[in-house]
Amino acid sequence: MKNNYKIFIISLGCPKNQVDCEIMANKLISAGFQIAESIEDSDAVLINTCAFIEDAKTEAIENILEVAEYKKAGIISAVIVTGCLTERYQDEVMKEIPEIDAAIGIGADDDIVKVCMKALSGVTTNFFPSKDLLPLSGERTLFTPPHWAYLKLSDGCDNRCSYCAIPGIRGKYRERDMQSIIDEANELVSRGVREIVLVAQDTTKYGYALYGEYKLAALLKELCKIKELRWLRLFYCYPDKVTDELIDTIAAEEKVCSYIDIPLQHCNGEVLRNMHRSGNYNELKELILKMKERIPGLSLRTTLMVGFPGETEKQFEGLCNFVKEMKFDKMGCFKFSPEEDTPAFDMENQIDEDVKIRREEVLMDIQYSVTESANKARVGKVFDAVIDGIDGNNYIGRSYLDAPEIDGGIIISSKEKLSAGDFIKVKITDYNGYDLIGEKV
Repeated sequence: MKNNYKIFIISLGCPKNQVDCEIMANKLISAGFQIAESIEDSDAVLINTCAFIEDAKTEAIENILEVAEYKKAGIISAVIVTGCLTERYQDEVMKEIPEIDAAIGIGADDDIVKVCMKALSGVTTNFFPSKDLLPLSGERTLFTPPHWAYLKLSDGCDNRCSYCAIPGIRGKYRERDMQSIIDEANELVSRGVREIVLVAQDTTKYGYALYGEYKLAALLKELCKIKELRWLRLFYCYPDKVTDELIDTIAAEEKVCSYIDIPLQHCNGEVLRNMHRSGNYNELKELILKMKERIPGLSLRTTLMVGFPGETEKQFEGLCNFVKEMKFDKMGCFKFSPEEDTPAFDMENQIDEDVKIRREEVLMDIQYSVTESANKARVGKVFDAVIDGIDGNNYIGRSYLDAPEIDGGIIISSKEKLSAGDFIKVKITDYNGYDLIGEKV
């Protein structure tokens, strides 16, 4: 079936959003649409937005306004917007940006073909069905390189952190049954995928809704049975759900990368309680040391927040000491963003923006020193690595230490010609900031 329409897709925000985009892209292709390489070459643009914090909302709005200019200039005929921004601001988006032809909620993603056809025929749509209708799975047109892919376990969140708008946007936690995940992983591997990154709002909660117990470790063991799969990687693990079974599984299963992304947000008990999160300095330290002790060569990524309402200089100094002591391999830091409809929005003792900016800079400077020391210690070591692409005369690759898209990598020299997706051995010869430098051996 051909309809001769070309559509350009912009995916903003997290990998979970990207999976949603890949499902929508497949539906559009099945209905005869072509996915355009550029806006200039398209009839319509589909934007899947993020609205987690102020910076994400700003990025989404800037993208929509930029695309709207193409419509005003007559280059494209329609602008379709979905995702977290439209779900969160249902009545406002089209009023504020009238060039939008369709603003739909996440529960309407299944209807994307109908929505796009209506938009291209000049009919506007403002449609927000139940969030529960968001498909958790479906055939996908991958936006990632052929050798790796994201795999979504669940959507929504019940954790209700006081600063976080996600439960209000994405709805209650809901998950896929294990067999559907295994089937999709097998299908991805049959297409040439060798590295799968598991994502959800909270991957460590997997299994609780359908089976009444945490099943992430059991799922990993099943996925490791897939013959051609090389690497499995974990994102978005909640610290109080990192069980001994999960730690032991990561350590024991060769295909599960010794890599865990565990957003901690803070280390101070009082700040964490105000965030509606559990833990304190000593409890989190104990967990991290246990993981490092039991998972050889663990690469640990975290995300921390500065400037949460009431965060004192002393509490911030404690966070700085925590980062120095724990020596995270990777760390992201973001400033508290007061989000309407969250408890932290109008908490007392809001922190001035300039203080937040300073704290973010200080923390990232500390982390840079930690990363530099870790990279220096890796010089002379040999790692298994995957080639992601070519940059000039060098190849860009990663070891298990680095996740695609968000972490650094290895700049690799090789006398042999290599291709994306090749797994090779690399000796580290030097480092440059967050990146390692190595040569194929």
